[in-house]
Amino acid sequence: MDKLSSTTRFESVHYGIVNQMNFIWQQARVPLIVPVLKLLVVLCLTMSVMLFVERVYMGIVIVFLKLFGHKPEKHYKWEALKDDDIELGNSAFPMVLVQIPMYNEKEVYQLSIGAACGLSWPSDRIIIQVLDDSTDPIIKNMVEIECERWRRKGINIKYEIRENRNGYKAGALKEGMKHSYVKLCDYVAIFDADFQPESNFLYRTIPFLDQNPQVGLVQARWQFVNADECLMTRMQEMSLDYHFLVEQEVGSITHAFFGFNGTAGVWRISALNEAGGWKDRTTVEDMDLAVRASLKGWKFVYLSDLKVKSELPSTFKAYRYQQHRWSCGPANLFRKMAMEIIRNKKVTMLKKFYVIYSFFFVRKIIAHVVTFTFYCVILPATVLVPEVEVPKWGAVYIPCIITLLNAVGTPRSFHLVILWILFENVMSMHRTKATLIGLFEAGRVNEWVVTEKLGDALKIKSGGKAARKPRITIDGRIHFLELGVGAYLFLCGCYDLAFGKNQCYIYLFLQSIAFFVVGVGYVGIYVPRS
Repeated sequence: MDKLSSTTRFESVHYGIVNQMNFIWQQARVPLIVPVLKLLVVLCLTMSVMLFVERVYMGIVIVFLKLFGHKPEKHYKWEALKDDDIELGNSAFPMVLVQIPMYNEKEVYQLSIGAACGLSWPSDRIIIQVLDDSTDPIIKNMVEIECERWRRKGINIKYEIRENRNGYKAGALKEGMKHSYVKLCDYVAIFDADFQPESNFLYRTIPFLDQNPQVGLVQARWQFVNADECLMTRMQEMSLDYHFLVEQEVGSITHAFFGFNGTAGVWRISALNEAGGWKDRTTVEDMDLAVRASLKGWKFVYLSDLKVKSELPSTFKAYRYQQHRWSCGPANLFRKMAMEIIRNKKVTMLKKFYVIYSFFFVRKIIAHVVTFTFYCVILPATVLVPEVEVPKWGAVYIPCIITLLNAVGTPRSFHLVILWILFENVMSMHRTKATLIGLFEAGRVNEWVVTEKLGDALKIKSGGKAARKPRITIDGRIHFLELGVGAYLFLCGCYDLAFGKNQCYIYLFLQSIAFFVVGVGYVGIYVPRS
């Protein structure tokens, strides 16, 4: 009898609490939650339209470029450099500095140094500069020995180190430009440690600089040697192909401006110096330099048909750090340079509008924020609040068109477009967080973690095959933010399935699964430790 009465009392209390919570929810929903959610929907739809217009505009420009066969050689002077002048000899060729910044690059240092030393150019008109910030003395010694090996082969290669890592990559590049022999050089080509240029790279790029005094930068396209390593690298390839085939191309042809990618490019040293040289005030020193040089009136040329081999991060940890840097840095740079761009008098109003609105605001801020807040927070919330409706054009048509425009850059992966959408939405959470950190200069704003490169190490350790993920353990592979968002989406999906009229549950369940998969670390590859 006592047990029955206590059970009854418990059920009564529990029922009362549920009723009270339901009453509070009903009372707060209409006067408070509904207006706020409606406002957020309007803001998200506005941002979606801005992103949609930007994507369509770039798509139209690319179509015209393809129809009319645009090539940089048609807009700028370009003649192959020849050494058939007996009197001038090799002096007809400009002096070129090749910089290779590296930091504990045990797996790839030989590849990058070998590719740079294999560049076709008169041997007395090129200097290879290896900027080694390695903290591991064993790796440092290995890199120095490799440089000495090439020096004995007759290559003019310099091995440079410094006492500290102040400024990270920007600091290393800045320090490298201070050496006396750099004053002899006209141009500087930059390759990160995992980049392998073809031997004709300088013959393809230098003429644009040598024969067009207004050109300050020539940028080549990245080609990914490990795109097929795992599903995550395939997803990255889709995103980056759009960047290189569309965004960079459009910026180059319409405004002669785009963001320098930090590698696989050649700078006119005088343009670099006039812009103020390398600065380490953000984690995107390459973009910072490009914007400052553009404001000085320098033009940039992008060569989409010149590809340089490189490596995509294939572990999720490395990819997250890279995306944090790539999202936080541009937002922070926008904060620092917006007024400087507006006040600039050397460039046209159209170019200033392009840099501020299209390049920074829409692509570097809006694109990240709207993807996460709208599709992973606001849209699921409308399932719980049926008074708020999202028009079909905003919830379905616009994102579908944007997705298709993004996917055309990598036709071989078109069948993966659904997985790509789900993965990009998961990553948008980290990008949004990093963007806000950059805008408000919060804690991790200057965090710099060098992206891990594996080279051939993975194939050697795993017998030629990418290893599968091991059993999940709580050693850094559990990501609670992803699991939390996944749970939220799953609950919204269950509610929509049981009570809702939106029929969003299919999307919500799929997206929640994507968050759960990433949340338990089952993404990317696993690198064996032995």
